[in-house]
Amino acid sequence: MTQAQAVIETIEMLGGIATLNQINQNIFKIENCQWKTKTPFASVRRIVQQTSCIYKIKPGLYALESHRNELENNGIVVQNEHNQDSEIVQTFNHAYYQGLLLEMGKMRHLDTFVPDQDKNKQFLNQAVLGDLRTIQSLPEYSFPQLVKRSSTIDVIWFNDRHMPHSFFEVEHSTDIQNSLLKFNDLQDFAARMVIVADEKRHHEFISKMGYVAFSKLAEDKRVAFLSYESLGKQYEQEFEKQQFEFVI
Repeated sequence: MTQAQAVIETIEMLGGIATLNQINQNIFKIENCQWKTKTPFASVRRIVQQTSCIYKIKPGLYALESHRNELENNGIVVQNEHNQDSEIVQTFNHAYYQGLLLEMGKMRHLDTFVPDQDKNKQFLNQAVLGDLRTIQSLPEYSFPQLVKRSSTIDVIWFNDRHMPHSFFEVEHSTDIQNSLLKFNDLQDFAARMVIVADEKRHHEFISKMGYVAFSKLAEDKRVAFLSYESLGKQYEQEFEKQQFEFVI
């Protein structure tokens, strides 16, 4: 069996759609395929990008052409200029990028949390977001009103002391200002604060950060903007890092 055939069989086994991480986690379950390389994950990434019967849905997410109609009927579609503002795409984008952040946090050995209001949202065919988070309730890391204020943030990473490591808000179409208001209330924590959105909203982010109400956040450079594309690329590279004994 060729490496490409092994990748195709793995995606089929996962329901015809899979993230790069899911492929890498399951590829070695396929028998009769040899990976005579020190960088098998890089080979997998090359195969999904170059094999004609595999198509890219989003950064880090691939599917088999034979499953395209079924996936589209389930709301998993390739975003384009005609459907980018549709409810289907907005719902899928939000849950998908939340899922990537949950997976990346786990790979970095951090605890991950997604709000209860989102825990039943589907992440591809295999799981819901609640299955991906590593903790089921927020740690009582501070005063009750501050813990409650963070309870609706889209994804939170916690360190081994149960303190917030990173706050992520995924903004597809909602007002970025609402997320900045949350971050403003939580700025006394030594945690990263990140707005995750389409690159086309970067200018809006810069504009809102210029408001007087957020002058302290801007002055201290407390909030970063992370585009969907950049998140997807970092996600694709994250699993490959795990094979190295030391990462600079």
